[in-house]
Amino acid sequence: MIVKRTADDGSCEWARGLRRVTRSRSDARTVYDRTSRWYRFVEEPFERRARTAALDLLRVRPGERVLELGCGAGGALVSLTRAVGPAGRVVGLDLSPGMIRQAAARLGRAGFADRAVLLVCDATSVPRPDVSFDALFMAFTLELFDTPEIPLALAECRRLLRPGGRLAVVSLFRETPVGCATRLYERLHDRFPATLDCRPIHPRLALEAAGFAQAQSRTIPLWGLRAEAVVAVRPSQSGSSAGAESGPLAGPRRTRRPNDAPR
Repeated sequence: MIVKRTADDGSCEWARGLRRVTRSRSDARTVYDRTSRWYRFVEEPFERRARTAALDLLRVRPGERVLELGCGAGGALVSLTRAVGPAGRVVGLDLSPGMIRQAAARLGRAGFADRAVLLVCDATSVPRPDVSFDALFMAFTLELFDTPEIPLALAECRRLLRPGGRLAVVSLFRETPVGCATRLYERLHDRFPATLDCRPIHPRLALEAAGFAQAQSRTIPLWGLRAEAVVAVRPSQSGSSAGAESGPLAGPRRTRRPNDAPR
């Protein structure tokens, strides 16, 4: 089977020019299991600045129910768990059992082992009911999906969020015009698709195409590349003023009781 290296049929602006992800889910799980022990020492320093920007935009509040998709070695889970406080609940999921083990150890060292639930599963099929969460967080994960799978992942996010809930995505960003560093990175991705499996995408455009309303975005330089942090909201059932109802700039809301949190 021949796989096109880019998606550029003109039908979807968010997909124009994107490289394809050709490695399988099984291959991805194997690679991330193998690298899970040292991931936080090598990859996380590269990601930290952009991840922190997305957390700042998401503005998680005490008592909220939060899901992180692609939690990796737990770099953001401690921050999210601290932000929701004892009355809130955090769920982290990842495709790699090795990453989940590292995340569990990290939460335990921070004293949060009993305040977060960790799942090994695919972000396109999360075993949680509809409208289970107030906020979702996804850092350097959406660009790991092949282009046809990105709408599936975002549709799952929409299903899981309550109306007015927020989704924060931070990913490598394919700027226009495309810079030299990005072109070089994409060539390396084409050459080593199993190792360098992420690639720059258009997160804001993808979120808008999936029916989310943009609230805020920020571009962060990353060693010659760029990342884009975007926080968007799931519109209310009526489709009116979702951002004002519960966006990152909204005022304080009721603190949830512990028995409101997902189990």
